[in-house]
Amino acid sequence: MRVIYFSADQDGAAWIPGLQAALPGAQISLWERGARAADYAVVWKPPQQLFDEQTQLKALFNTGAGVDALLKLRLPDGVPVIRLDDAGMSVQMAEFVCHAVVRHFREFADYESDMEMGKWSFRKPRSRLDFPVGVLGLGVLGERVAKAVAQFDFPVNGWTRTSKALPGVQCFVGDAQLDDFLAASRIVVCLLPLTPETENLLNAQRLARIRPGGYVINVARGAHIVDADLLTCLDSGHLAGAALDVFRVEPLPKGHPFWQHPKITLTPHTSARTLRSESIAQIVGKIAAIERGDAVAGTVDPNRGY
Repeated sequence: MRVIYFSADQDGAAWIPGLQAALPGAQISLWERGARAADYAVVWKPPQQLFDEQTQLKALFNTGAGVDALLKLRLPDGVPVIRLDDAGMSVQMAEFVCHAVVRHFREFADYESDMEMGKWSFRKPRSRLDFPVGVLGLGVLGERVAKAVAQFDFPVNGWTRTSKALPGVQCFVGDAQLDDFLAASRIVVCLLPLTPETENLLNAQRLARIRPGGYVINVARGAHIVDADLLTCLDSGHLAGAALDVFRVEPLPKGHPFWQHPKITLTPHTSARTLRSESIAQIVGKIAAIERGDAVAGTVDPNRGY
């Protein structure tokens, strides 16, 4: 068995030994142009040439939850694309979102600012009932986030393309209920996969549907939000703020208005990072299942984009 690895963000120095230790009988190597045909590819943001050359793959593993960049390429016909189910990302995402929700709700940024100026301040406690949290996307990560937020006694709404029932979560389904979902939420967390249907989903019209004084947390993809529309809603006062971990262009370009906006909190796409050991164990388990002829969880539907 031959397995190739490629990542636009890493050199493979850590992944190759880990994969080799988990698959001692396999030949594991970094992909290079002109490499011999492989059975499996483990990739993150690979170039088109990899797939132009590697036409005999049995399966393609994406080392992240989002496959939008991968699906923009011309992939070999019939080769299944398999994403990570979790690999330690859901708990990271839950703690990141809960931190962002609580930080906004408890007005910690304002307290921090006051303390920096030597001001001992007091703010009237808010009611959680006035801050329903809406989770856009109830996949593996979204479901974990919704459950975690509910533990803090916030009302929780969830929106998904297909019907789903989660205890303690008011679920809205499909385009027909999207506006109702937004109107029922004061804090909106975006955890959608990026597809042609979800790109620019949070535009001026939909941002305006969020309850006045709303707050947006985007931990999915930058292209879900129309940047100019978000800025307009913040400047008008309709939205109280935003926590952004993802952007249309990454790293966020110097001079972008997000950098200096007083109502925006920025982090460098770090809400949930791939954990290498967990990811390798999952990939190796799925390779074994494929070799046995078994079905594999996490297989992407190219027509849906996830």
